[in-house]
Amino acid sequence: MARKPPPGALDEDAWIEVIARMDEVYSKLVQDEIALEEKNVELEQSQQFIAGLLSSMSDVLLACDPEGRIEESNSALRTLVGRDEGALSGSPAYALLADPHSETQLRQALASLRNPSASASLEVNFKDASGAPVPVDVSCTVRSAGNGRFIGHVLVGRPLGELQHAYRQLHEAHEALKRTQQQLLHAEKMASLGRLVAGVAHELNNPISFVLANAHVLDSYGKRLQQYLQAVHDGESQTRLHALRQQLRIDPLLSDLPSLIEGSMEGAQRTADIVSALKRFSAVDREALGEVDLNDVIERAIHWVCRGVAPDLQVHWQAVDTPPVRGNAGQLLQVLMNLMQNAYDAAQTANQAAPTVWIDVTQAPGWVTLRLRDNGAGIAEKHLGQVFDPFFSTKPVGKGTGLGLSISYGIIERCGGRMTAANHPQGGAEFTVTLPEAGFA
Repeated sequence: MARKPPPGALDEDAWIEVIARMDEVYSKLVQDEIALEEKNVELEQSQQFIAGLLSSMSDVLLACDPEGRIEESNSALRTLVGRDEGALSGSPAYALLADPHSETQLRQALASLRNPSASASLEVNFKDASGAPVPVDVSCTVRSAGNGRFIGHVLVGRPLGELQHAYRQLHEAHEALKRTQQQLLHAEKMASLGRLVAGVAHELNNPISFVLANAHVLDSYGKRLQQYLQAVHDGESQTRLHALRQQLRIDPLLSDLPSLIEGSMEGAQRTADIVSALKRFSAVDREALGEVDLNDVIERAIHWVCRGVAPDLQVHWQAVDTPPVRGNAGQLLQVLMNLMQNAYDAAQTANQAAPTVWIDVTQAPGWVTLRLRDNGAGIAEKHLGQVFDPFFSTKPVGKGTGLGLSISYGIIERCGGRMTAANHPQGGAEFTVTLPEAGFA
């Protein structure tokens, strides 16, 4: 027979259950409150982050409702128009514009933007704090709610005065860079010219000295002839004329005159030939490309370098029959002289007793290739990729501009060719210049 619970036992269990449930509900409320507080902190941090972004933007920004009333703006816009946030909030965005044309443009742009992916760009005039028009490049996009519903527009703009100032600064910097580049190119051309002049001076010295010496002798001979002819003119006796002829050595003088004149003419012709060769190779600044005899360029480069800055340079080269290449004779002469000068400097740096270069020319269909190597120490592996960079140089400070190879590389490229650098298996550096045949490129 079952026993009944004592009176009041059921009421006590019910209360215990109610209290337990109340504890659960309270705990849940506390957890929800904590979670809500954390969400509020996150929301406040997000708002502060967004506010920080808006205040740090240099571009102006405003958000409008579908009717074009301002709901949000950043400090850049408020600074531009000279109004605070309270004055802007709820006012029409069109009121910020300086002229009817700008207002019409903005109204048409905003009216056409309803698709979330749509955007428009336009240039309008805002009124600044003093009422003066300020051109602003504005980008308009659509604002959408979470469900994709259209809720207004966002306008982001940059005052063109800032852009124009930046463009002006960029243009000035570019012009300054161009002037510096021209000065450096001029310095390198002057260095190339200096190497050429050294050879020319040595080359011209011999024939000019020979002509000058002959001129002094001819001057002496002329005075003696003048003295003898004056005696003839004065009607001196045959005995006196014979004695004077012997005294002034007129007969040896007359026999010597042809050789003196011939030697002077030969020296003058040699000088004229040198000047003619210089004229042929003086077009360093000209861009015109044409047919060039590469053997002639190599011969002249060897001649001028060895006659000038590198008199002890030994050159191993055998002219081969190759077709004319496409290029400019003066510019190619500059390239070859620069390579030979570098080779000579490299051999001297390596303390070579006999600085030497080897020049080899080969031909392939449509192309002519020149290889020039030296007996220097070669190029460090880490520098092989930099030798054609402007201003790169391994020479001591003050020796060279660091532009010679860079300019040479550009010259060869303009001719339609290629230029590379490597280390030769037998030692030393080797530069390879490949040029197109004239009419092939």
